[in-house]
Amino acid sequence: MIEVGTELPALTVTFRREDLVRYAGASGDFNPIHWSDRMAAALGLPGVIAHGMLTMASAVRVVTDWISDPADLLEYGVRFTKPVVVPDDDKGVNVTFSAKVDKVTDGKAEIDITAVAGEEKVLGRARAVVRVR
Repeated sequence: MIEVGTELPALTVTFRREDLVRYAGASGDFNPIHWSDRMAAALGLPGVIAHGMLTMASAVRVVTDWISDPADLLEYGVRFTKPVVVPDDDKGVNVTFSAKVDKVTDGKAEIDITAVAGEEKVLGRARAVVRVR
């Protein structure tokens, strides 16, 4: 039974530079801001940043890991508010995703997702809608 206020188990994902390179290869997005400190600095970024779609896809895992059938994910959207800076070291950066059921009506549940890297919220208005069975 899905109820308003239900908190989903949190998920922490580590992004390392090697993950960004692999994602670039899989997505075809080879923008140098995702692998070159020099290019990121030239564009005024605080460092190499993770692909937004990688962050977005990782965030929805907190929901798809929780629901019994990922096909029950009906809608999903986010706003990118802060870049996820990925240092050039072996540790990378941890991004923690948490979620809470905000509304349940008409066989659907609306779930708010929070994504935090360090002390920064990196996604705004991250929301998923799932089918309630």
